[in-house]
Amino acid sequence: MTRWPVPTLADLPGRGLPVRLRDTATGELVIAAEGDRGRMYVCGITPYDATHLGHAATYVGFDLLHRAWIDSGVEVTYVQNVTDVDDPLLERAAATGVDWHSLAVEQTQLFADDMAALAVIPPHHYLGVIDTLPLVVDAVQRLIASGHAYTVPGNGSEPDGDVYFAVHSDPHFGEVAHLDEAAMARIFAERGGDPGRPGKKHPLDPLLWRVARPEEPEWDGDRLGRGRPGWHIECTTIALEHLGMTFDVQGGGSDLIFPHHEMGASHAHALTGSHPFARVYAHSGMVGFQGHKMSKSRGNLVLVSRLRAAGEEPAAIRLALLDHHYRSDWEWTDADLTTARARLERWRRAVHQRSGADAAPVLAGVRARLAEDLDAPGALALIDGWAQATLTGASESSSSESPSEAASDVASANAPDLVRRTVDALLGVRL
Repeated sequence: MTRWPVPTLADLPGRGLPVRLRDTATGELVIAAEGDRGRMYVCGITPYDATHLGHAATYVGFDLLHRAWIDSGVEVTYVQNVTDVDDPLLERAAATGVDWHSLAVEQTQLFADDMAALAVIPPHHYLGVIDTLPLVVDAVQRLIASGHAYTVPGNGSEPDGDVYFAVHSDPHFGEVAHLDEAAMARIFAERGGDPGRPGKKHPLDPLLWRVARPEEPEWDGDRLGRGRPGWHIECTTIALEHLGMTFDVQGGGSDLIFPHHEMGASHAHALTGSHPFARVYAHSGMVGFQGHKMSKSRGNLVLVSRLRAAGEEPAAIRLALLDHHYRSDWEWTDADLTTARARLERWRRAVHQRSGADAAPVLAGVRARLAEDLDAPGALALIDGWAQATLTGASESSSSESPSEAASDVASANAPDLVRRTVDALLGVRL
C-alpha cells in the first residue's frame, strides 16, 4: 500500500509536553506515551465513498497526537490499515457494477490524496488486508489450536468451515466498551455482526475466516481452506506484527469501540496470553450532516475531494475540523467553512505583519492545550487572540529605546514567524 508524502514540519524552540488522552476503557486522562517511544494504531478506511468529513475529522485528530508527540521528542511508530476486502466494499462494487478491486484501489488513492492535501502525516506502516493475509491465516489457525476458535457446520444456505472466535474464552472481554450483553447484541447486529448465525456457540462470537462462496474473492487459507478473513482479526494481526502487545494508543472513530476494538482486543489476549492489547483507547466523535451521523449507508456525505474540487482550500477544511474537539459529536454546516476561511485570512494577515504581540506564550499555550486531550479549539482560540492583538496593537519602536526595549522589539519582530511555525508544526496549517 503506497503512503502519501510526508509534510515538512517547521522547527520550534524547546520541547512540547507529555500528552494526556481520555481513555475510553477507564474514562480517565492518562499519559499517551510513557517514555520516549509512542506506538499508535488508528483503524483505516474501507475504501468506498472516501474521504468524507467523518473520516477526515478522525485522521486530523490523531494527526494532532502524532505532531504533539514529535514536538515532545517522542519517537513515533504509527500503523494504519485499509480494509480493502470486506462485505460493504463488495456490496458497493456489485451495486455499481464495478470490479471490487478496482474500486478499492481508486478509493484508497483518493483517500491518500485527501490526506496529503490536509497535511496529515502518513503512518509508518500502511497496510491492506490483502497485504497481510498470511498473518491472518496463521493467527486463526493458532486460535483454533488453542481452543479460542471453532468451525461452524454448514446449513441449507451456508457451507461448512466458517471459523468463529469464542468471545467468552477471553476473561477480559467487555473491558473496552463496558456494555451489557443486550446492548452488545444490538450493536453487533447493526455493525456487521451475525448474532443469528446457526451453529455458533454464542450470538456475539465474531467471524475469523469465511470460507469461499461463489462470486466472492478468495485466497489460500492453508488448513482453513480457501476464503477470506473476518473484520476484527485483520487489525489485530497487523498491530501485533508492527507494534507488539500493549502498544500505546488504539485509535479510531467512536463507532469502532464495539464491536471492532472490543473484539480485536480479545483476539490479541487469546493469541498472546497477555493483557492489555493497548494501554489507551482513544476515540473521535461522529460528524453529522442533515440531522444524522454522516455515513455511507445513509448517503449524507460531505466529501473532502468534492470540497477541494469546488475550490475550497485544504487549510480551511482542516481549520474547520480543528474547531471541534476530536472526541465531540457535531453537525457540519456551511458556517464551519465560512468561519474557517475568515480565520485563515485573519491569521495570514497577522503573520505577515512586520512585528507582533509576544509569541512565546502562544507557543507554550498551544503546547499545553494539545497536551490536555488534544484541545484543538483551545489552541485555535490562542492564535485568534494573538492575531487580534497583533492586528490592532502593533506599534513601531522609537529610536531612543533602552537595551531592554530593543530586545523586546527583536522578540516582537520575530513573533509573527514563531506563530507561523507553531501553527504549521503543531496544528498542521500552512499560513
